[in-house]
Amino acid sequence: MKRLLFPALAGALLTITGAAFADTPVQAVTDLNVRAGPGPQYPVVGVLAAGQSATLNGCIEGSKWCTIAEAGGKGWVYSDYVTGDFGGSRVVVTRRPADAGIAVVAPPTDDVYTTDTYTGAIVSNDDAIESIGRPPAEVGTYVTEHRVDPVYLDGEVVTGATLPDTVELREIPDYRYRYVYVNNQPALVDPGTRRIVYVMR
Repeated sequence: MKRLLFPALAGALLTITGAAFADTPVQAVTDLNVRAGPGPQYPVVGVLAAGQSATLNGCIEGSKWCTIAEAGGKGWVYSDYVTGDFGGSRVVVTRRPADAGIAVVAPPTDDVYTTDTYTGAIVSNDDAIESIGRPPAEVGTYVTEHRVDPVYLDGEVVTGATLPDTVELREIPDYRYRYVYVNNQPALVDPGTRRIVYVMR
């Protein structure tokens, strides 16, 4: 697969709520899709290679989706897969301290998408994601001990993403959700909607 790497470009101005903060240098921890909007349903506009740096402009409040200066300020990345220097330590952006100084940016204003209150993912309005919380320990143990061959799909392994019908979902005894390894990442899936409801990290 051909990699499209972003050169360092000046970021476009974004709508920022609250005080303006300095842009934050971040680094991809894996080859990471950069999307045209904050969600797996948006098209991929490029890829940040593992270890490649970018400039974070800000994140949607209560969401894991953040925008970067690369791609003319129209690129969005999932913050579980980028790290930044916060207080002298390299931290995954999702786990940044409350006083990290990351700007808050507005989500797209179209009517098709809304921010899910549990996951912070941008999902279709027609089907909200159910909040399942952390699964029981025995579920995690079962999934780990009964590892299956992973399927590899384009896109991030995020809560709310819908898996195609071709992906086989594996049963967990006495548990309503099924599991699959997507891009080598174990995930719990609602068999009715085929949506990822929990990513095991």
